[in-house]
Amino acid sequence: MTIRRIVPDFRVAAGDGEDSMRTNADFYGLLGFEEVMNQGWVMTLASPSNPTAQISFLTEERTAPVVPDLSVEVEDVDAVWAEVVASGAEVVRELRDEEWGVRRFFVRDPGGRVVNVLGHRR
Repeated sequence: MTIRRIVPDFRVAAGDGEDSMRTNADFYGLLGFEEVMNQGWVMTLASPSNPTAQISFLTEERTAPVVPDLSVEVEDVDAVWAEVVASGAEVVRELRDEEWGVRRFFVRDPGGRVVNVLGHRR
């Protein structure tokens, strides 16, 4: 199994989400990050010199019951899904395709963190 990137996901207050996202974008901009995606409820910043170095901020999770703590992009999300289900790990959200071009599921790790496991559809 190949991991393509790992992204920490941080929840920001929904009431002041846009202001909080902008404040975070400005701060992480000082470290060299640039905005690469903004869907209003989720914003991702990345390093221009190393695009897989990313951080995301979410006001909510539009298609799942909880905001994940971490996103892991894998080469074959279906193979990882099969391994996770076979292991008996707690699935927080079933595998499904999203309208923005990813296939993903959520699983809880042994420490209680929710991991968003995804792959880009081709």
